[in-house]
Amino acid sequence: MNEREPVGMKRPTLETVAAAAGVGRGTVSRVVNGSSQVSEQTVKTVNDAIKRLGYVPNRAARSLASNRTMAIALIVPENAERFLDDPYLAAVVRGIYARLEESEYVLTLFVASADPTRKTLRYLRGGNVDGAIIVSQHERDNYLLELGEIMPIVFNGKPNEAGTPPHYYVDVDNEAAALEATEYLIASGRRSIAHVAGPTDMPAAHERVLGWQSALERAGLDAGAIEHGDYTAAGGARAMRLLLEKHPDLDAIFAANDLMAMGAIGVLLDAGRAVPGDVAVVGFDNSSAALSARIPLTTISQPAMDSGRTAADVLLRVLAGESPERASILPTSLVQRDSA
Repeated sequence: MNEREPVGMKRPTLETVAAAAGVGRGTVSRVVNGSSQVSEQTVKTVNDAIKRLGYVPNRAARSLASNRTMAIALIVPENAERFLDDPYLAAVVRGIYARLEESEYVLTLFVASADPTRKTLRYLRGGNVDGAIIVSQHERDNYLLELGEIMPIVFNGKPNEAGTPPHYYVDVDNEAAALEATEYLIASGRRSIAHVAGPTDMPAAHERVLGWQSALERAGLDAGAIEHGDYTAAGGARAMRLLLEKHPDLDAIFAANDLMAMGAIGVLLDAGRAVPGDVAVVGFDNSSAALSARIPLTTISQPAMDSGRTAADVLLRVLAGESPERASILPTSLVQRDSA
């Protein structure tokens, strides 16, 4: 038995907490549901009253009253191996989870392939979640856009949404970041700069190609050395082998993520090319892979955990009836290490 709730004592309610904290019932509700539209001092005051009174939110009753499940779907449209091996995706998920831990919502994970099962779609469309966060969307994933007709969704990364209403998303300026990475290589004296690009069906990968091309064109350099990978180390290695065959005189690589840069470095070293002496390498993400590569990576840092946290916060605000900006663009920076 809760020692703060003796026999015969009425269970504390939202109204009881509101009276003890000196705020309105709606304010208590916003604090309990993790809304960001409450001052830190008010949150502390309400939480102190909750702790003092021993108030426990009744999720079942609140769900029935509001027609909500208090559950959020995290959808990762990748195969399980790619999801589990990618440190950037793992950091994004940690950020999402950390933000939702501050609310009353629970997280349901779906690692969905390009051809999701009817069971998965039936569950998502069946009123079992109040909203969804989608990480790593490809052009093939049009069914995810359709979910926006029945629930609020937030994308981590700009979605492919031609012909659909705009969705909420969190991203970085991929083109500007790729431009910065390539200009850094040019400024260091590199003149034959190849690109290990991401999948052709992802907006972020396309924008990074544009940034790389723009930097080379501004410098009057050729932008013909490009091979696409799949954001895995193995994909980066395959792309690097092709680039060495076609462009043996290359002296720098800009890779669209750290895992592919790590794979490219392995191929270069095995081929007898010194890094960065013969070939400089710059990655993208500043993930844990940047430090576990055979040579620590110079890379573009993007705030993975903040990105996940922001995506979750945007969705919580929408579910609370607020109207956040459709696009949340986070900053990037270049981190210099041994590879370039």
